[in-house]
Amino acid sequence: MYFWHIVCLQTNAALPHEIDRKATRHNVCHHASWEMFMTGLSRRAFALGTAATLLGTTQITKSSAQSLAKIRVGSLTLPVFAPIIVNIMKAQKFDTKNGFEAEVQTYPSFSAYYAGLATGEIDTLIGGPTYFQKLRLEGVPLRIIATGATLADLVIISKDPAIKSLTDLKGKQLAADMGSGQFQILSIYAKSKGIDLTKDMTLVNANFAVARAQLAAARVDAAMIIEPIATMMMKDDPSLKIIFNADAAWKEMADVTGWELVYAMREDTIKKNANAPKQFVAALADVTKYLQADPDGADKIAVETVKLPPGVLKEAVHAKRWVFDAKPAWEAAEKKSIWDTFQRAVAAGFHPKLPDDAIIYAP
Repeated sequence: MYFWHIVCLQTNAALPHEIDRKATRHNVCHHASWEMFMTGLSRRAFALGTAATLLGTTQITKSSAQSLAKIRVGSLTLPVFAPIIVNIMKAQKFDTKNGFEAEVQTYPSFSAYYAGLATGEIDTLIGGPTYFQKLRLEGVPLRIIATGATLADLVIISKDPAIKSLTDLKGKQLAADMGSGQFQILSIYAKSKGIDLTKDMTLVNANFAVARAQLAAARVDAAMIIEPIATMMMKDDPSLKIIFNADAAWKEMADVTGWELVYAMREDTIKKNANAPKQFVAALADVTKYLQADPDGADKIAVETVKLPPGVLKEAVHAKRWVFDAKPAWEAAEKKSIWDTFQRAVAAGFHPKLPDDAIIYAP
């Protein structure tokens, strides 16, 4: 308006010799008015066009998000692998990056967790290979699609300086979750060394949290523990020492990397979405890379989601006691290692027979 006022300024006098000047001013005023009108129109058109473009982009993005296939993932309320891995996947958007949306279903106990997979309430979860062997033999339509956690996080801890190995536990009390896949792994190794856990020592059946409490109260001589609980215990009580590490023990026995936890997916999920196994494995591989590249970031996610004390996950990762290494289960080395575990579980008497070959997914 200030520009318009200057351009259209008129004198009070209307002398004859000013008529041409007035006409010129009229033309200038008219021209300025037209330019301002067109400029305003162009700006409005540009603004409307930009808004329309942004709206269209938003609608496309929203539509793309809505079109992503959903994979229901089982998780736990405990601060263990299952929730930590899927929480990292979601926080870093590795699911949507690989073409699906992970829907997390959290369970309060291991029994409810595995039941969710057996009943079809969820599509996939991480669990013990020998437990998946059991479920497959019972008719649960599952297929192992990826490796997950190595045996590095399965340890036995004691504060007795006289106890330095599994053999030293003969005649002692050991707290362990006897219904877990971890106990089966421990038993398989013990038998290879001529040790019968149920006869050579006194077993106190206790989940990992209770086993921790039993050892802290000196009610047992040692406890079978997993990470990151083991790191928390040793930070609380530096006198605690690891006297057995399942990763080193398994490599000594089988000459291959052993897998404490692997991922299984329901067959009906794979039938509905043939891309689901590869997409999910790709997202897990991204989690593997992230844990190696940014343990500080992973630690922060664990603190915020499963309420681990700051620094615990990072320390376990750096100490190589919390090793997550997701690889396709159908690759030769991984398939051989998993199948070796099945064979040893049968030989140890945990299962009556081997599962069918289809238990390990192949594209």
